[in-house]
Amino acid sequence: MSFVRDNFSAKFFLFFVLAFMLIHVPILGNYVKVINTLIHESGHALIALLGGNVERISLFMNSEGATFSNQSTWIGSFFTSLAGYTFASFMAFLSFLLIRRKKETLLIDILLGFIFLNLIFWVRNPYGIFWLCSFAVSFLILLIKGSQGLRDRLLLLIAAILLVDSVQSAFEICYISVLQPQAAGDAANLAQLTIIPAPIWGIFFFLQALWFCYFGLRRGYYKLWD
Repeated sequence: MSFVRDNFSAKFFLFFVLAFMLIHVPILGNYVKVINTLIHESGHALIALLGGNVERISLFMNSEGATFSNQSTWIGSFFTSLAGYTFASFMAFLSFLLIRRKKETLLIDILLGFIFLNLIFWVRNPYGIFWLCSFAVSFLILLIKGSQGLRDRLLLLIAAILLVDSVQSAFEICYISVLQPQAAGDAANLAQLTIIPAPIWGIFFFLQALWFCYFGLRRGYYKLWD
């Protein structure tokens, strides 16, 4: 049992290192990071639908994204602005939880669901359409043609990318909210909607990302060995 656990620990750590290195590779890093951007912007869109409508989502080559929506109430605008980073962090946690509970098929369905939902209803800019199509085709080919081992490794790598980039992007918005509060994206929007300044929202986004990271690793990894 100790050998099995040590072997899995090494594999687990290796995929986190690989994910961190991959998202920092020029050009390719921005391409793979869009998977987290897709989840982030989808979080905005799904909450926006509860009290308004979503006009479009744009996914950009530099891995950034934007959701354009209309809200009729203050509370709708508040929760829509709040949803991006929190939803991305939650999905990163959920990905690892599903992998550890052997529910890889459900994780595949969720990822493909986000891709096709955005492709059909929301994403209209050229790079966004290119990314969704290219990622979906590559993902499906690897799943269909690849072995079970390759599929499992691919899902673990995607989960690691989601987790690493959700923490990194939350740290970046926290950093920007301190130095340039007006340019801090969701934190700036929340500051305009509330009396709470942007740096506090930036810190909140970073702390919740760390919490989901810890909780995901705690429940998704250590639970097997309790």
